[in-house]
Amino acid sequence: MSGKPTAPETTRRLAAIDLGSNSFHLLVANYQDGRLQVVAKMGEKVQLAAGLDADENFTPAAMERALGCLERFAPFLAEVAPGDLRIVGTNALRAAHNAHALIERAEALIGHPIEIIGGREEARLIYLGAAHALAEVHGRRLIVDIGGGSTEFIIGEDFEPQALESLHMGCVAYTGAFFANGDISEKRFRRAEMAALSELANIQNGYRRLGWQDPIGSSGTIKAAAAVIAANGEGDAGVIERDALLALRKRLINCGHLDKVAMEGLKEDRARVFPAGIAILCAVFEAFDLERMRYSDGALREGVLYDLVGRNTPEDSRRHSVEQMMRRYSVDLTHADNVERSALHAFDQVRKAWGLNAEQRLFLAWAARLCEIGLAISHSQFHRHGAYLLEYSDMPGFSRPEQQALAFLVRAHRRKFPHKELEALPEATRPAYARLARLLRLAVLLNHSRPEQAVDDFQLDAQGETLTLTLPAARLHPLVLNDLEEEASYQRSVGLTLRYNE
Repeated sequence: MSGKPTAPETTRRLAAIDLGSNSFHLLVANYQDGRLQVVAKMGEKVQLAAGLDADENFTPAAMERALGCLERFAPFLAEVAPGDLRIVGTNALRAAHNAHALIERAEALIGHPIEIIGGREEARLIYLGAAHALAEVHGRRLIVDIGGGSTEFIIGEDFEPQALESLHMGCVAYTGAFFANGDISEKRFRRAEMAALSELANIQNGYRRLGWQDPIGSSGTIKAAAAVIAANGEGDAGVIERDALLALRKRLINCGHLDKVAMEGLKEDRARVFPAGIAILCAVFEAFDLERMRYSDGALREGVLYDLVGRNTPEDSRRHSVEQMMRRYSVDLTHADNVERSALHAFDQVRKAWGLNAEQRLFLAWAARLCEIGLAISHSQFHRHGAYLLEYSDMPGFSRPEQQALAFLVRAHRRKFPHKELEALPEATRPAYARLARLLRLAVLLNHSRPEQAVDDFQLDAQGETLTLTLPAARLHPLVLNDLEEEASYQRSVGLTLRYNE
């Protein structure tokens, strides 16, 4: 055994921005030896959800609040490499019809893509953040995170979630729905609670059957509730007891109006959405028959950082999602392996000429492995069925734009080149994904006869949008030549050139 000390790991500077429905949060941290050390932490009440008009569009004022906040965050990102930054948007950005307009301006300002994540992916990341903050606690946990537009519920053990759900109820949304004119009364409070209980009815029995030993709350509403209760001398710091919560409910009703909500431990900028958040929390206690809940500091932004650390490693949650989809839809593993190998052989030959990167190589590999999942529905148009499954399934680790990109590749792997679906991708990604689709199409074509071994004895050259394929003479049998002729025709119809040795 060597007596030399182990060299310390290189420190990575990581950053996450959480574009929440109520608040935007920035977290910058150094990652070394498996731990995060916080460098900078900021949060601002932007209230995107409150900035939705009657047509579910962001108002100009809401957009300016969002952009102003991101402008203040930007200087903290100067030392963060692009691959070590993730910006995720949640419920309000999922809901707004004109979200793309805000996203385009925000991406131009911050110089980095923004990922809109689905509700269950948000729940998974929240659990990851909370679980790391509670690493010393063993047993099954219930994690509750009340946001501005949605509330996430997760049951998990250690770092593995076992149930994930995101319900359409949040402190900003419920303020507009039940306290719009500012009045607070027993009747209004109970209406908000009943609406939350109605949402909870969908998961209540299943969650209670799973059970938990430790109920945990994260994020703003629950943090504020714990702070107010502690400031009032009604419990231990960071703990919410049922009696203390009901006493807080009564105090809020006695305030009579949102403008009069002022309590020790409650920040002024949270006061107007606090009663709606407490109504949701009371419903959670009622639905799950809770006696107490602890507050945890770990939440979405911490989860994003820990997920970022695992990306492009064997622990990448996206890799596990791809494997799960393959199992669920009974993919032919030998054929999938062969198509992947041929696709990556093609990629590596044109990577430099086409300016492709490692992340795009991953997506090509995943698309190759998933291109036949649609066969589980029907052989007819199975590329369309596969694309639908990939775009709309819950796939932990993938953002919505990532699933859309993966779905496009599967949709494009055979038959006519799908220009409409290409145009639906973000403009900046279209050229690269059009090229990836061409590589995948060739890989599928070369393995059409489903050989035992992958076809990887070909040469591929790229000059602009012209691809030249050279195959050994032994490969040029009539079926391959027929497929190549048809493929060249498909590509020619959209202004692309495929050449091959006949």
